[in-house]
Amino acid sequence: MRMKTFLANRKPVSRAKAKNAALLNQLATPGLGSLLCGCWIAGSGQLVLSVAGFVLVLVWFFKEMIPYYGMMFSDQPPHLPSLKMLADGGILFGIAWLWSGLTSFTLLREASTGHLRSLEKSAVPPQLKLDEAKILLALASVPNWQKNGGAISRTFQFKDFPAAIKFVDAAAQLAEEEWHHPDIDIRWNKVTLALTTHDAGGLTEKDFALAKKFDDLSLR
Repeated sequence: MRMKTFLANRKPVSRAKAKNAALLNQLATPGLGSLLCGCWIAGSGQLVLSVAGFVLVLVWFFKEMIPYYGMMFSDQPPHLPSLKMLADGGILFGIAWLWSGLTSFTLLREASTGHLRSLEKSAVPPQLKLDEAKILLALASVPNWQKNGGAISRTFQFKDFPAAIKFVDAAAQLAEEEWHHPDIDIRWNKVTLALTTHDAGGLTEKDFALAKKFDDLSLR
């Protein structure tokens, strides 16, 4: 099974968060950093292995020390425990450390790729502000949206609060992919999105294109 399978169903992470996760995984407790980034399956497995390895080493240590304390009350040479438990503990912890290292590498690579993608999107030439005539034509393509000053907005209604939040999560992910972020207002089962292009000082084609995608998203 590829590493990507263990990292599925999670949100992208920033470079800072990925670096913190790598430090936790490699310098603290393997698995904690993975869990921090939402890698629940991988992180849980890494944490279980690291804790199990640590417990075995700890048990071996106490078994090692008890005979020496016994020498204080006896002249018999101590019976030292087998090194197998220490070796098993070290192996488990090593596996957890290496596994978490792979996860850290994947997170750092994805975060770096996402950062480069953001730079590429930010380098796109600015959108041109639409005049009133073009805005009226564009509004016809998104009849559920209304013009409010220099923005367009629409209120989506869902069956309950969890459904509304699910839509907001999906809308946020879509906005991040498009590198165009709406203002969001949540009122229990109602979600209002407002779009405008701040760099252009008003409405652009980008606002209406994203509005259509939000409409499609609400129907899923």
